[in-house]
Amino acid sequence: MKNLRRIAKKLKLHAHATWLCARDPSLGSGPRLLALCIAAYALSPIDLIPDFIPVLGLMDDALLIPAGIWLFRRITPPEIYARALEQAEAAADRPVSFAGAAAIILLWAAAIALISYWWMARG
Repeated sequence: MKNLRRIAKKLKLHAHATWLCARDPSLGSGPRLLALCIAAYALSPIDLIPDFIPVLGLMDDALLIPAGIWLFRRITPPEIYARALEQAEAAADRPVSFAGAAAIILLWAAAIALISYWWMARG
């Protein structure tokens, strides 16, 4: 169990570093777009396959996020990623913002509600 927690913490750290790389102006537009997609998926409470579905719900996170980070690291200059990883490690010691998480969940809910309303009004 300790090993699994260590892996999850490391994955979260690399997802944050990917997000920081996406904000780096020296990164090209292709890698930046990939980084934004990976970070959005990794840090979002909405999954491709919901976590409550047995086995598959957790397997998408366990496979897609590490594969995306691996691909991103292959196309990103090492000095940019190292700088972002250092910033992510420094930020890992800060407290968690539950208000920020609630804001993201509310944004997703509002987006889903607007799309649903638009879809229902259309037909």
